[in-house]
Amino acid sequence: MEIYCYGCFDRVQQDIMIIVKQVEDLHRLLQQQPAKGAEIGFVPTMGALHKGHISLIKASKSKTGCTVCSIFVNPTQFNDPKDFERYPSAIENDILMLEKNGTDILFLPSVESIYPGGRNNLEHYDIGYLENILEGKYRPGHFQGVCQVMSRLLKAVNPGHLFMGQKDYQQCMVVKKLIELLGMTTCFHSCPTEREADGLAMSSRNLRLNEAERKNAVAIFQALAYLKKNIRENDFNALKARASHILMENHFRIEYVEIADADNLEIKQSFISSCKFIGLIAAYQNETRLIDNMRLTVEQN
Repeated sequence: MEIYCYGCFDRVQQDIMIIVKQVEDLHRLLQQQPAKGAEIGFVPTMGALHKGHISLIKASKSKTGCTVCSIFVNPTQFNDPKDFERYPSAIENDILMLEKNGTDILFLPSVESIYPGGRNNLEHYDIGYLENILEGKYRPGHFQGVCQVMSRLLKAVNPGHLFMGQKDYQQCMVVKKLIELLGMTTCFHSCPTEREADGLAMSSRNLRLNEAERKNAVAIFQALAYLKKNIRENDFNALKARASHILMENHFRIEYVEIADADNLEIKQSFISSCKFIGLIAAYQNETRLIDNMRLTVEQN
């Protein structure tokens, strides 16, 4: 049974983080938790951790008795193989951050452990219109990959609570739908986006930005803030065009700038007082694709 204890061995046993690499070993370990009265919280990640991820760990620790974090870069959700190859990795630092912040269990599986039968002819999930709009439109197959890995991770952990960041807003909606499709009772928590001092959303992909690109990148936050400030204008096309100009002035190549209903991601064209609006942006700073979103209706914040 491959279980590794990580931490200072002069500390009490309950403060030591356990690292598990096999699904079967994780099952055995977690089966002990309900008997101890520890409800399980789960934070799935792809590594290269930052303060945003740690905020999810803290949210889990505040609500549950056992926090599990996974680090797994899932190949099936990358429609661009080069993007998969470039995804940043910092596993030693990740382990230190998780241990320092009280993570109980780190699940660190291999591709073979998650996909023991290989990655051909994988299951397909009916997630409806979410698969074909915004991120789904520009990253074909991405959300099927998300569902394929999350279904395996959720079944491996069987958490009472799942914690994910609002920065990946559409992905959060997809995973909530997946939980319904799987018939699981896991409670989903979408946690606020953590931002740098200048407003840039924390992201593992920020590590790929050089100094000039990092300076330009804050324009996504500025464009979203512009949408929020002017959301009551009735012509959303004109509003989005001006937000797009902010991005282009900072050398972004835009995929989309959209204003949608925050409840269902239906794209909206004009202001309705009863609607909860969210602004969503995806754009490239040279080769690095960045996404962000912001709730635009004042009373929601």
